[in-house]
Amino acid sequence: MKRNYYIMSDGILKRKENTVYFVNKQGKKPLPINKIYSIYAYGSLTFSSQVVHLLAKEGIPIHFFNYYGFYDGSFYPRETLLSGDLLIKQAEHYLDHEKRMVIAKKFVEGAGQNMGKVLSYYRIENTIGDTMEDLAGCGAITEVMNVEGRMRSAYYTHMDEILPDGFKMEGRSRRPPENMVNALISFGNSLLYSTVLSEIYNTQLNPTISYLHEPFERRYSLALDLSEIFKPILVDRLIFYLVNKRMLKEEDFE
Repeated sequence: MKRNYYIMSDGILKRKENTVYFVNKQGKKPLPINKIYSIYAYGSLTFSSQVVHLLAKEGIPIHFFNYYGFYDGSFYPRETLLSGDLLIKQAEHYLDHEKRMVIAKKFVEGAGQNMGKVLSYYRIENTIGDTMEDLAGCGAITEVMNVEGRMRSAYYTHMDEILPDGFKMEGRSRRPPENMVNALISFGNSLLYSTVLSEIYNTQLNPTISYLHEPFERRYSLALDLSEIFKPILVDRLIFYLVNKRMLKEEDFE
């Protein structure tokens, strides 16, 4: 069964026949090519074109993160599951305003429902459901984004009711995150984004054509759309679990 490999230290990726090896000061570790689903590189990674050729042949992406855990980019192999028909339909749904609005609203509805479920799990009363009803009256993408922003702002406000003293969020901050919880959220969101991108690669969808976020050059914006749905249940719930179970402590942060 294939799995993800997370490289947390500096080193070199080398190829010998159909096996990739990670080499660092601690030694050499084999990464059997038929067992790799994706590679996540958090350290400084050096590799040759031979490694790239093998990973491309096997359809294995590598996601790169900087020292602080922010997503830098991905090596995205040449797509093998190509579909001209689906690409045309995907573009048509972006260009048709009504169709785009339907899809964009679904992304926000999914995100809102999961935010509400997380808060309900912790028995916190909230108005996210009421705010989500405003989607029905939205006639532009900016209005949909505004609803999403208001829901997430309210959701983040309630986070401190779940987190213990010493791990309060005190508002969302980015680049740089101003405290431990914000650092965890940024780290988790980056990991989720790259994971979603890996899953898109295994479909016939084009990752650059999106509906909620505007498609721009040099970014896979469809992964941003899809990530919105899963942030509350995959990133935030995990943070609450790790912090409240004291599996993460203040000394784990620099």
